Amino acid sequence: MENKRQGIIVYLHSLKHSKMLRKFGNVHYVSKRLKYVVLYCDMDLIEKTMEKISSYSYVKKVEPSYKPFLKLEFESKLDKAKEYDYKVGI
Repeated sequence: MENKRQGIIVYLHSLKHSKMLRKFGNVHYVSKRLKYVVLYCDMDLIEKTMEKISSYSYVKKVEPSYKPFLKLEFESKLDKAKEYDYKVGI
C-alpha cells in the first residue's frame, strides 16, 4: 500500500546541518542561496516531525507543504466566439 507523503520546508541558519535532516525523511531539494530544505515524510507523522525539527537551534522556521490539499484538475472555459473562430480557422 502506498503511503501518503507531504513536504516540509525547513529554513536553516546554515546549510552545514542540512544532512542531519535525512533522519526525518527524504531530502528532496536543498537551496544554497535561500538556505532551505524540502523534506518529504509520511502525512501521519507530519506534526510530530515538524515539532521535533523546529526544536533544533539551527532551524529558523518550519512550514508544511499544502500541495496534497490543492485541487490539481483544472477546467478551461472557452468563449463561444473564440470556439467558433478555432473551428473556422480564422
